[in-house]
Amino acid sequence: MASPRLETYCCPNRDAATQLVMNFQPEVFCGVCIGSASVSLLLTILQLLPKKGQSLRKMPKASSSSTILLLISICDILGGLGMIFRSSVWLGFPGFIANISVVNGTSVWPSAFCVGSAMWIQLLYSAGFWWLFCYAVDSYLVVRRSAGLSTIVLYHMMTWGLAVMLCVEGIALLYYPSLSSCENGLEHAIPHYITTYAPLLLVLVVNPILFRRTVSAVASLLKGRQGIYTENERRLGSEIQIRYFKIMLVFVICWSSNIINEILLFYLEMQPDINEGLLKNIRSAALITWIIMGVLNPMQGFLFTLAFYGWTGWRVDLKWRKREVPWESMSSSTVGENAYPSPVNYQSNIHDSKKISTTDSQQTDEAISMLSESNTSGDDRLTRSSPIYQGW
Repeated sequence: MASPRLETYCCPNRDAATQLVMNFQPEVFCGVCIGSASVSLLLTILQLLPKKGQSLRKMPKASSSSTILLLISICDILGGLGMIFRSSVWLGFPGFIANISVVNGTSVWPSAFCVGSAMWIQLLYSAGFWWLFCYAVDSYLVVRRSAGLSTIVLYHMMTWGLAVMLCVEGIALLYYPSLSSCENGLEHAIPHYITTYAPLLLVLVVNPILFRRTVSAVASLLKGRQGIYTENERRLGSEIQIRYFKIMLVFVICWSSNIINEILLFYLEMQPDINEGLLKNIRSAALITWIIMGVLNPMQGFLFTLAFYGWTGWRVDLKWRKREVPWESMSSSTVGENAYPSPVNYQSNIHDSKKISTTDSQQTDEAISMLSESNTSGDDRLTRSSPIYQGW
């Protein structure tokens, strides 16, 4: 799992609270991390692969939202691989890891592995937090018609730049002036914890606000498009709102245990003796949340794909398929079954008697297209019942 305690453990003179959780059933904990990360990794990849018996989704144009969702999944996959590798080494070479506890040890490889693997996990999940924040920003800008594929470059610069800067800054402050002297005081640890949890708290606080404003803006777009707000428009707005709720629910489930665990451990650090009998319940709660973190943190990747795309099925199709030319897909007014998770094609049903040709209407359709995500199958009621929107 991803916790700043992983970097703190690399200090030979680590604090008593970190020692408590890291020494609690390490074999069981590493096994839990490997199992959870492996299951999440396999299911995430399964979700992203195209499926047999389903046609590729026809999209008039790519969207920045689909790119961001894919990058979030990639960050989760790479972070999960880091957890599997780190936990496997800990289980397979316990003597190698034990050398980390030796102050002024002759071998630097145990400490290098400890720091490097912890930084890899922390960096990838931190980048995932920033990408999730960018997704909320992009969703809001899309309905305001101020975003597009050109903004993805700015998102890359902000996400990777901030993730690397905060990670390096936190590690540098923690290990200053050297590994043997880190964790001598809270002035080393607190900046590290702040830089680690800043993007997580940003998503928890700001994303719900942006999602709420986006849903309100979508309702205004749908009303303004036809001048009325029918049942179909109301259902489409409700689907987008539910999807945002699922995303935040997954995030809270996977990371709330980290916040609770850090609060408990910081409380223990403030005590003169953490082994005091009166602190037994606090210690037990900290250890329980520590194990929960090992289960839930790696599962974020798979749970996010469920929130983004819904369950895409088991039947994987690895055969090469020729991509459709974008202008050919524009001529179709219906969409096949979901084959690859990506934003749903949102097109107007072009009637012979009523053709919507205004630029404003097309921009509105594109905006809703980037916000909509297919998580339904052939029995999708909105797809076939809506006289206005086809492809939902």
